[in-house]
Amino acid sequence: MGDNVHATTFLDEVASLPACDKINECIQCGVCSGSCTTATHWEYTPRKVISLVRAGMKDELLKSNSIWFCVSCYLCTARCPRDIKPANIMHGLESIALKEGYKPPTKTTTMYRTFTDSIINNGRVYEFGFMFQYYLKTNPFAAIKMIPMALSLLTHKRMPLLAKKVKGTAELKTIINKLSAGGGR
Repeated sequence: MGDNVHATTFLDEVASLPACDKINECIQCGVCSGSCTTATHWEYTPRKVISLVRAGMKDELLKSNSIWFCVSCYLCTARCPRDIKPANIMHGLESIALKEGYKPPTKTTTMYRTFTDSIINNGRVYEFGFMFQYYLKTNPFAAIKMIPMALSLLTHKRMPLLAKKVKGTAELKTIINKLSAGGGR
């Protein structure tokens, strides 16, 4: 008597993420790749990324630079004739990659997380704190080059030294946490 246990495939994992459920309906037309403003930097174009997911080539795909170069312009999603939502798939793949310990080849993820943390903590972006945290996490010495601009912004009262919090930060934090748990960036 054989087991009727269905092993979850990479395709199943991706298709279970929010707004990624139509990945099997992709007809590999290439409109996503032709629309992508950054595809020339990708190891695999958006069309090829979807193909690799469907082929179960998880490790090869998540080791590549491809998913990390999506800039969320959503041209691929707007132009897709099958409403596949390739940008959502890229962000879902980023989420899977981070959970499984794959490292992005860019600092974009660090910047995004620092930006999001600033919003969660203050209800809005606290520029000084955001940039301070970002440089601490990436390259503290690079912050030295930014000191003249920071001083200019501070003296012209264009960047407050202290964070100004807004009402409703608890509700905002709940919303962001729900989106993050669902496979968003």
